[in-house]
Parts: sequence; C-alpha cells; structure tokens
Amino acid sequence: MSFTVAIVGRPNVGKSTLFNRLVGKKLALVDDTPGVTRDRRPGDARLMGLTFTIIDTAGLEEADAESLQGRMRAQTEAAIDEADLSLFVVDAKSGLTPVDTDLAEMLRRRGKPVVLVANKSEARGSDSGFYDAYTLGLGEPTPISAEHGQGMLDLRDAIVAAIGEDRAYPAKEDVAVTDVDIPQTEGEDSDEDEEPTYDETKPLRVAIVGRPNAGKSTLINRFLGEDRLLTGPEAGITRDSISVEWDWRGRTIKMFDTAGMRRKARVIEKLEKLSVADALRAIRFAETVVIVFDATIPFEKQDLQIVDLVLREGRAAVLAFNKWDMIEDRQAVLADLREKTDRLLPQARGIRAVPISGQTGWGLDKLMQSIIDTDKVWNKRISTARLNRWLETQQVQHPPPAVSGRRIKLKYMTQVKARPPAFMISCTRSDALPESYTRYLINGLRADFDMPSVPIRIHFRSSENPFEGKKRRT
Repeated sequence: MSFTVAIVGRPNVGKSTLFNRLVGKKLALVDDTPGVTRDRRPGDARLMGLTFTIIDTAGLEEADAESLQGRMRAQTEAAIDEADLSLFVVDAKSGLTPVDTDLAEMLRRRGKPVVLVANKSEARGSDSGFYDAYTLGLGEPTPISAEHGQGMLDLRDAIVAAIGEDRAYPAKEDVAVTDVDIPQTEGEDSDEDEEPTYDETKPLRVAIVGRPNAGKSTLINRFLGEDRLLTGPEAGITRDSISVEWDWRGRTIKMFDTAGMRRKARVIEKLEKLSVADALRAIRFAETVVIVFDATIPFEKQDLQIVDLVLREGRAAVLAFNKWDMIEDRQAVLADLREKTDRLLPQARGIRAVPISGQTGWGLDKLMQSIIDTDKVWNKRISTARLNRWLETQQVQHPPPAVSGRRIKLKYMTQVKARPPAFMISCTRSDALPESYTRYLINGLRADFDMPSVPIRIHFRSSENPFEGKKRRT
C-alpha cells in the first residue's frame, strides 16, 4: 500500500460505515449506539483506482486518561500519529459540536494533512451542517454519504490533493520473470503416497478466544511488545475482531483478538450479538484457535462450550491457562488442571494446555511452540499404503461387530483431506457400523500416527449392490 489514512471524529458520525465502504466488506461493527468502535482496526481500502491502508478508530471524547474513554482516545491518537493522512468526519445532519472544534484544533497541531468529510449529507436539512464545517478552518468539506456510497469520487479527489499524486499513484516497478514453477502433467513420474512436508515459512492465522475478561487482549499486547489493543479491568472491552501481524522466529503470525463470549442465554443486546458473531467468523477464518482460560476460575461451563465449538468447526485448538502469576501452589493446581482437562474434554484427547501469564509474559514461547506443533498435526497427511496396513491391523486386534449374523468388513482407507484430517473408509453396511467402533478407530489414529488434540473426521462409504431391489428367480 502506498500510504496510510486514519478515520477520526467524535462518536456516531459514521466512521465505521465509511471504513466498511472503503474496504468493500462489513468488517467493522456498525450500530446506532455511540462508541461501538474501541480499538483501531486496519484494512485495505480501494477507492476509484486508489489503494491505501485505512484505519478505523474510536470516537474521540474528552475524558480522564485512566478511564475507558481516555484509553480509547490514546488508541485513536496513536493511529493519527501512525497515519500519513486523517479523514476528519463530521455529521452534516446534526451539525457541529464543541467536541468537533476541539478535535479540529488537535489535528491542526499535529501538522499532518487532513481531509474534512461531511457525512450524512444526503439527509434533509444537512446544508446548514455542511456550511458550518467551513468554520473549523480545515479547508473545504467533502460532502458524502457513507451509507449510500454518494460522494466517493469527490472524496478520492480530495485525498489525492491532500497526499499528492506521487504518493497516491506510485510508479510501478518492472518485475523481472525469473524462476517459473512448471506443474507436473499426466504421465510424469510422481509419488502419490509421498507425505508432504510441513511448510515452516507459511503465514499462520491464530484466533484468541475465551470468556470476557480472561486476558485475551493483554496476551496479544505482550506478544507484540506494545499496547496495540485496548485493555483494562472492565469486562467486555473488545467488540470487533481485530487482526494484528508480527514475526515469531522468522514466521509471520496473524493473530485475531475477539470479543469475550458469554453464555448464549445472557447475550441479549444487539451489539453483543454482533460482537459474538464477529468472533465466530474469526474462528472459522483461523487455522489454530487459542482458548484462553482464567486459571483462577477455570473450566466454567462456557469454557467447555467454547472448546467444543472450536472442535466442531474443525479448527486446531490449544488451551492457555492465563493469569498464572496469581496462582500460589502451582504444582497442585497444574496437576488438577491436567486431570480436569482429560476428564472434561474427552473429545479433545491429548489437547495441548499451557500455563501462561499475559501480564508478565511468562510461558508465551512455550504457547507459541504448542501452536506451531498443533498446526503441524492439523496439516498432517498420511499415505494410503500406511493407512491400509494400519486398518488391517486394527481389524485383527478388534474386528468390527457382526450385525444380523453378518460381520461388517472394512475394505479400503484413504485420507481425503487435511485441515482437519479427514479419512474415507470403504466398507460393507456402513449404516450399521456403531459409533463406538468409529471412536475406536479415531483413538487408534491419534495414538499410532501421533495426532493429538485436532479433530479427526472419518466417513464411511458402502459400494452399491447392483442386484439390490431385484427379485430372485425361482
């Protein structure tokens, strides 16, 4: 991207709506309630041939530095300092307020380019608010409607005039074609049974989930080494699912901070429902999911439901017992946690659980190594030859049951996909195979192929009987 733009303004002027319009997706939560956005959210914007990085920010308000609004203001000011240009959004429908005047003065002191945007200009009676915006001393306002997409061409022209054409449209460098990978065609030598190696350089997507106030944002801030995400003693601070990128031992990690998920019966407000839906989308988008437990009150019913949700979605899961610095008798508590993990999460046998402290940074390297190891298992592929030798051994040790006097025979097995590992077994009378035998096979795969913690899917398929339904000749 050529440059960075921050969207700033007081609460409820349409900043997140404009952000969604520019990125072309409904990434940021939008609601009539003021102060929905709290963290700063980056995105890739496209506007009439113009490409740049856009940052959605919290509404600026005058507040004490220690309060939640004060910490939100600090996050917004950090975004302004990071950006090359600010889009100062005012509400043309409701007109200017003293807060708008104070914000204009703050932006003027920063000395960076500012584009004044008069949003909601399609509303009846918005002309007076539009002309009042001239009094801010930031130049001619650009009338737009972020909700309906009106005025986007004028906004593009204003951004280009403020940032300069050289920055807005950087010259494209000629790309020399060097090595070209030529795919194999049919007839060339290939080894279908070869098990692919794990790519240690591929970027990894990790979602951090858990109950409210478990320390998810604090954990990510400790990984980054800066106060990138809004934190505090209040429960439910995070609303949007915010993604951040950083490098761990040379590998790019993209982490998603998510809103705390309470029990479904307690989620009544529309805004919290939107936050939880955003967290569920982050789980489906991620590869590995870290479920953060509060080590002082672990294994609440909601914790178990979150783990079950992650596994049903087919994601690789790692447990992180946070706030370990608050535990006194650590050995006894650790033994108790291990026993409860095995007993309460039988569907995730062998799941990796790591005690950590997001506040002090203790145990974070071990947590990251567990994430990488779990992702390796999640991407694992096993050759068909090994699977069929294993299947034959399993049937010898524990044959499938006989149903109506006829024994079920498992003929052939292959892995149909990874992420998570899924297998297909060709057999007779697949509809009669009991669930207990499926669990026996899954547990055997975990033990014999070193596949702990990740979800394993087994699908059974019966070959069609060409004589089924035909009467026998007498």
